[in-house]
Amino acid sequence: MSPAREGYALGQNSCNTVWMTDQQPPQYVQVPPRGPTSGLGIASMVLGILWLYWIGSILAVIFGHVALSQIRKNPSIQGRGMAIAGVVLGWVGVGVLLLILIIGGSVAIWGE
Repeated sequence: MSPAREGYALGQNSCNTVWMTDQQPPQYVQVPPRGPTSGLGIASMVLGILWLYWIGSILAVIFGHVALSQIRKNPSIQGRGMAIAGVVLGWVGVGVLLLILIIGGSVAIWGE
């Protein structure tokens, strides 16, 4: 194998064929490490999905807002999307609870 000419790089494929190319070797960039994922954000999303007789919905809203506050204070913490999903699902659960209470109350008052 002859040495590479200046400005050219030697390459070799799986068949042991050597070629010369004018492309530079690939440059690798080190990605900074990601921060931890918010446990409250995860809990918020899980409770928002499960509802757990609407106690889970209320806890999902609380945990989600606390997680979003922590993420806002420390941007290296991951899990913002999960916290938002938990808050949204929690409020949907609370809305369903209120709707059921209103319908149940109206049936009890004006029902037959």
